[in-house]
Amino acid sequence: MKRDYYEVLGIARGASDQEIKSAYRKLALQYHPDRNPNNPDAEEKFKECSEAYAILADSDKRALYDRFGHAGVGGAAGGFDATAFQDFGDIFGEFFGFGDLFGGGSSRRRSRAQRGADLREDITLEFEDAAFGTETKVNVRRHELCESCQGSGAAPGKTPVTCRSCGGKGQVRYQQGFFSIARTCPTCQGAGSVITDPCPSCKGEARVLKQKTVEVKVPAGVEHGTRIRFNGYGEAGAFGGPPGDLYVVLHVKEHAFFEREGNDLHCVIPISFTQAALGAEIEVPTLEGQHTLKVPEGTQSGTTLRIRNRGVPILNGHGKGDLFVEVRVQTPAKLNKRQREIFQELESSLRVENRPERRTLLGKVKDIFS
Repeated sequence: MKRDYYEVLGIARGASDQEIKSAYRKLALQYHPDRNPNNPDAEEKFKECSEAYAILADSDKRALYDRFGHAGVGGAAGGFDATAFQDFGDIFGEFFGFGDLFGGGSSRRRSRAQRGADLREDITLEFEDAAFGTETKVNVRRHELCESCQGSGAAPGKTPVTCRSCGGKGQVRYQQGFFSIARTCPTCQGAGSVITDPCPSCKGEARVLKQKTVEVKVPAGVEHGTRIRFNGYGEAGAFGGPPGDLYVVLHVKEHAFFEREGNDLHCVIPISFTQAALGAEIEVPTLEGQHTLKVPEGTQSGTTLRIRNRGVPILNGHGKGDLFVEVRVQTPAKLNKRQREIFQELESSLRVENRPERRTLLGKVKDIFS
């Protein structure tokens, strides 16, 4: 006695088409022969659930089954007819790589067209060129469409011929157990055609290697490691496929005294003891020339002064970063007689109590992470 089809799939009689399909998918994958080799019990259960699905997935057969039971679908109930429906490929394809099962699906011909590979070129920039932008050129070796065969791969006047292995279908069928499996044709790789008279210029590859000069416009504000993408400037696609992309990677040289953090610049400027004590105006170099910076009276060594809008332009935006100048007081290493007398007079009037300062909690924390 055959079991009730709804019972076989574990669903209610009012189940929707999607519920029927989901239930079958789960059972079929559980009992599929490829996952249960040399297991007759699993093979029988796979046949049973496949038979149930073949009936319940067909609205007309399901209606007859609901009204008359197994007697209403005698032809299908007497033996599993796998050719009665065409969505087995959809169910198994993602798990087993089957393009078409049981002869129920349509043959699919794979296009020979392939997207071209992406390419990478590296260029080195001066610090100022990265900051303000520049234009340069890069030579790229890439495969381009063969002009002799116009990308067909066949000799002039010739065309690819139908593959004899698959008859132009792009698939060949193998018998496995009680069902057949369609796989990509190994001769034509699914294209359905083969090249018997290859183009002498490209040897049937449809592409030839050439050198191309590409104009590179570097925008202001780029950083070390920035990638510029050129759509369609990569390898030409094979057999009519789209081209790949070109990625130009920028490497920025270090500056003699500027360090960059984002769009801000940092530098260190030495000042004298008297400039720090009395205050002064000093000339500070920037990427755009000299700038007069005012050092306040009583400035301590290590103080950082800020010059707005003298940093690096913001990439694809407006404005610039800032320039931060750290001033460091230089102690004179050698003094002449007169200088020594002046400092001795000054020292007598500027007494500093040489006692250790209490370290703040913030200072201790900084030491831990420094």
